[in-house]
Amino acid sequence: MRIAPRLALILSLLAGPVLAQEVENPLLPSPLWDDLRLSIIGTEDEPPLDPSVLLLDAPKRADNPALVPVRITQPPGAPAITQLVLVVDGNPAPVAAEFSFGKALMPLDFEVRIRVNTYSDLRAIATLEDGRQVMAGRYVKASGGCAAPAGKSMDEVRATMGEMRFRQSDEAGRPFGTLMIRHPNFSGLQRDQVSLLTIPAEFIQVLEVRQGETPLFTMEAGISISEDPVFRFAHAPGQGAVTVHAQDTEGRVWDQSF
Repeated sequence: MRIAPRLALILSLLAGPVLAQEVENPLLPSPLWDDLRLSIIGTEDEPPLDPSVLLLDAPKRADNPALVPVRITQPPGAPAITQLVLVVDGNPAPVAAEFSFGKALMPLDFEVRIRVNTYSDLRAIATLEDGRQVMAGRYVKASGGCAAPAGKSMDEVRATMGEMRFRQSDEAGRPFGTLMIRHPNFSGLQRDQVSLLTIPAEFIQVLEVRQGETPLFTMEAGISISEDPVFRFAHAPGQGAVTVHAQDTEGRVWDQSF
């Protein structure tokens, strides 16, 4: 008769760390977001947090505020997402990027690295096929990411700008693509370490990725996407080459096929 209570206690203790991890750094009340909501998503209504549709993972405390990993996922069977906006409430330009996703990426499993300038909520607001909006997010402790010095010399930046690499892998029977692009993505808040002058903003503004005739995703970005951006995404098996079109704020264009 006493086995059941003991078993329940053991199971609750085992489950404790898992539950703690799930809510380790949830979104916090944000006056900044209250002011931004209408201009960013077009409504004062707060999108619901619905983990059955959308999840976002980011570290509680970032090792590098200029390279904060963000992973946005959906459980199997979740309704398809058509658009998503990634927001860092406390950044000088809060909208990090706006994404459009093709059906080949559903259910979504998408990773990107961003800059975080101050302790802040980091949130993703997704628009579903039926027009509903849902939200997911985390509170991230990071500081100074938008003004962090570039990781390379200006000569190296100019010599490698626009170079791309693409790698395919397979996880649990699902293809994953990893796209890497060489670009400093200057935020406009950084200083040249030699001249100490402010470096003007210069970043990849438009990115389009397709496989054959099938759209995978597009991005319209701001200053918060990291230097040398990396995008990792699951997608349905497809036919044809993966093609990438990138354009930065200076009007430079790079096109490559893999």
